[in-house]
Amino acid sequence: MRFGYWLPVFGGWLRNVPEEQMEASWAYVRRLAQRSEEIGFDLTLIAELFLNDIKGITAPSLDAWSVAAALAAVTERLELMVAVRPTFHSPAILAKHAAQVDRIAGGRLSLNVVSSWWRDEARRYGVTFDEHDDRYARTKEWLQVVNGCWSQPSFTFAGKYYQVEETVLEPKPVRRPRPTIYAGGESEAGKTLIACDCDAYVMHGDPAERVAPKVDDMRRRRAAVGGAPMTYGMAAYVIVRDTESEANREVERITNVAPGSPGYGNYQDWISNTKLEQRVTLEDYSVSNRGLRAGLVGTPDMVADRIRELERAGVDLLLIQCSPQLEEMERIAETVIPLVNGEPRVAVGRA
Repeated sequence: MRFGYWLPVFGGWLRNVPEEQMEASWAYVRRLAQRSEEIGFDLTLIAELFLNDIKGITAPSLDAWSVAAALAAVTERLELMVAVRPTFHSPAILAKHAAQVDRIAGGRLSLNVVSSWWRDEARRYGVTFDEHDDRYARTKEWLQVVNGCWSQPSFTFAGKYYQVEETVLEPKPVRRPRPTIYAGGESEAGKTLIACDCDAYVMHGDPAERVAPKVDDMRRRRAAVGGAPMTYGMAAYVIVRDTESEANREVERITNVAPGSPGYGNYQDWISNTKLEQRVTLEDYSVSNRGLRAGLVGTPDMVADRIRELERAGVDLLLIQCSPQLEEMERIAETVIPLVNGEPRVAVGRA
C-alpha cells in the first residue's frame, strides 16, 4: 500500500467546523509537504477548485498549479498528483505547464483529470459548463492533445472541442512514456474513458466489500481494450484514537452539517451535476469526498485491519484526509502505517 494525502488547499475538509488549524496558505502546505516526506508518505493530491467548496466560496483556496510548481522545488521524493479540469485549461498549454513542473520535480508529477461538477464556479469564472457526458467527450479529446504534445516532435489535431496545428513542446516531461494519469468517475461515460485513456482509477471512500467489485469491473474494462494493468486509489477520511469510543465521539462532532452552513449549498450543486452509484447523505457530505464511508475510524489496530482489507480488495494507494492534517498524519505515520506494513512501531517525533 502506498500512502498519500490530500493537500489542504481549502484550509480543511469539514463543512461544519470553521477552524481546523490548517490555514490555506503557502507556509502551511510547504511545511506539511516537507514533513510528509520525512515521515513516510509517498504522494500528495493537490485539488483544483478556484472557489472553496468546503468553507464557502468567500473563503481562501490555493491555486493548484502554482502550488505544485513551488512544491516541486522544495520537495525531493514526494509524487505531486495535481488535479486538472479540461474545461479550465487549454490542453496544449497545460501540457507545456505540466512538462515544466515535471522537469522541476525530476519526474515526480502526475495528473488527476477531473471532468468538472460545479456549475456555479464555472459561471463565476466565465468557463463553459458542458452537460455530464459531454464533459467526458471533451476530456477524451483533451487527453489526446496532451498526449500528442508530450510524445511527438510536432503535433496536429482537429476535433470537436480542440484544434492545434504543428504544436512543438520542448522540453518534454521527464517521466516516460508520460506522467501517470489518474481519474475517477462512477458513470458509464466516466468508467469507459478511464479504462481506455488513463493509467489509474481513483475512487471515493467505501468499505472493502464495495470497493472490490469496482476494482474487478475496471480490470475487466481495461483488459477488454488491451490496456496495461491499472493502479487503484481511494480517498478516505481517517480518525485514529486510543479507544474506539474516542474515535466515535470525533465522528459525532464533525458530521452535523446543516442547512445554512457554508458547504450546504454546494452539496445540492454536486448532487445535481454528478452521476453516483449510491445515494450520498448529508452526513456523508459533512466530510469531503464521503471519506468516512471507508470506515477508517477507531484504534490503530482497527484502522490498520481495514486498510489491509482495502489492500486485499485491490486498492494500492490510499489518499488520506484528516483534521488537523499535520498532527493527524504524524499520528497515522507513527501508529498505523507500521502495522499495515508489518513493521515495528517507531516514534516519528513531531515537527
